[in-house]
Amino acid sequence: MAAAEIPNLTDSARAVLRVLAAHGPVTRPKLGAMLDLSKPTMSAAVSELSELGLVASRGLERGAIGRTATIYGIGPGAGYAIGVDVGAAQVRAVAYSMDGQPLSAAEELIPEAKSSHPDEVGAIVLSVARATMAKVGKGFRALRAVAVAVPRIVSNDRFDRPGGPSAVLGLLRRHVEVPIILENNVNCAAIGEMHYGAAQGHQTFAFLQVGVRVGLGFITEGRLFRGAGGAAGEIGRMPFPWSVSETPYREGLEHYLGSRALIERCRADWPLQEGAPPDSAKDLFARAREGSASAMAAVERHAADIGRLAAGCIGMLDPGLIVLGGGVGRNPLMTENVERVAAELAWPTRIAVSSLGDGGTALGAMKLAVDYSLGLMLREGRHPAVVLPPLPEMAQDATDMIAEAKDA
Repeated sequence: MAAAEIPNLTDSARAVLRVLAAHGPVTRPKLGAMLDLSKPTMSAAVSELSELGLVASRGLERGAIGRTATIYGIGPGAGYAIGVDVGAAQVRAVAYSMDGQPLSAAEELIPEAKSSHPDEVGAIVLSVARATMAKVGKGFRALRAVAVAVPRIVSNDRFDRPGGPSAVLGLLRRHVEVPIILENNVNCAAIGEMHYGAAQGHQTFAFLQVGVRVGLGFITEGRLFRGAGGAAGEIGRMPFPWSVSETPYREGLEHYLGSRALIERCRADWPLQEGAPPDSAKDLFARAREGSASAMAAVERHAADIGRLAAGCIGMLDPGLIVLGGGVGRNPLMTENVERVAAELAWPTRIAVSSLGDGGTALGAMKLAVDYSLGLMLREGRHPAVVLPPLPEMAQDATDMIAEAKDA
């Protein structure tokens, strides 16, 4: 099956594939009962999918009276999808099968000298994608889609703006003959937390990222809330400072809460008797864990600031759960104080720390790519933020590329 080929399935075969995608491996009798299909129709649907490699046997289940039933799950012929996280300092990618099986991962640092050059970053994105594909097992030959998470507002009318992601994704589009999905990185991190991290089992929650920058991803009733123009969650744009004596300035809150400003304030207040001040957020937290009173005071002040921001999110969204992420936000030294301050200013809301670390964004992007790919096979409309179709006049055959990558 070619990389981007969409199988033309009967209605009953699509129904079976839909159940397996939603529920995981199921025996044939249970499939028939769930779908109310006759045995002949069920057999025909399974045979159709099996011939295409879209379903495969996962073993046998023995019943109470000794009878056995074959367990079916999504097969390797359904292919796989890749999620890519284009960060400020490195590019990460993960590949998963359509049934959620991890297949491979790769990452590559972005040299500081290249970070401001879209073509250079684009070459690293392509390199990481190639490396991820090369590590995928030979049974999974069909790459269905790639989703790319970027640290910016994502919408169709912003894609080709100067400094936008079009230049970074140009090489990838010319060399990978599959749809490419584009989404904001914090939104992808929220999706990752919902399916694999601290928000599993929650249909409504907020993911609050605090690191060099701040951002919010909001999931409501199991769906990502993007806003009218794709900019929902840009909380760094909230007016700050806001008082009788001060005038807010653009992105003032993001500048104030970012890790660079945290360290600048810490260094300015650092007592001489404690030696050289911390030179990074990582250093600050390490000293706080070691018992430095000055470091702990700085951490508590920053946690209180984040708690105030969380209170604003609670007041506007009532998320029920806030998952803290980012290099600063996910540090457990701050969680209790964030929760306390937020409850004082709004109402008690559970605060959790991301369990996915730096890998959550790529996982969320991958989940978008998998869901979109399944939607194409099932003839269901699933509409991510931006979907870039393949460029057939510029792209080489995807199967050849995979073979080249495996031989490299």
